[in-house]
Amino acid sequence: MARRSSPIDLVLAAGLALLMLLLIARPGQARELVAFPDHRYHPGTIVIRTAERKLYFIAAPGQALRYTVAVGKAGKSWRGVKYVEELAVEPAWSPPASVKRDNPRIPDYIPSGAPNNPMGARVIGLGPGGEYAIHGTNNPRSVGTAASYGCFRMYNHDVIDLYARVRMGTPVVVLP
Repeated sequence: MARRSSPIDLVLAAGLALLMLLLIARPGQARELVAFPDHRYHPGTIVIRTAERKLYFIAAPGQALRYTVAVGKAGKSWRGVKYVEELAVEPAWSPPASVKRDNPRIPDYIPSGAPNNPMGARVIGLGPGGEYAIHGTNNPRSVGTAASYGCFRMYNHDVIDLYARVRMGTPVVVLP
């Protein structure tokens, strides 16, 4: 004879199903190894395709790690080639003049680790000029959107992974 499920069993089963769904569908599982047939770029190069909102780290000829990123909002995106000129762990942040002008209530300085620090876990600073960066975020819902002032936002665990792979001088190619 089959055992009838008690209300407690049903609640536990529903809770377990919900937990499994949350674990499977967690945001931020954006990193994956993909084919990258464009052989113009050497291993170690970062290629960002702004329209796709994807960053590719060329891992080997024909292969790349692909990450989802936030890109510049309307009027703030750019294209070209820059190079990694800064690597920082949990950096403090001072807003650039353009951000401060649009948001005058933002503090002039936000310390490392502060919950309102938009730089997240790592910064990969791009130059020359130092105006743009690839960085983590304190707003993970912005990843995959056009939300920044020209920087590229990543989930914190993804920027930690990428940070471990890049070196000073790494080329960063930003395409439309």
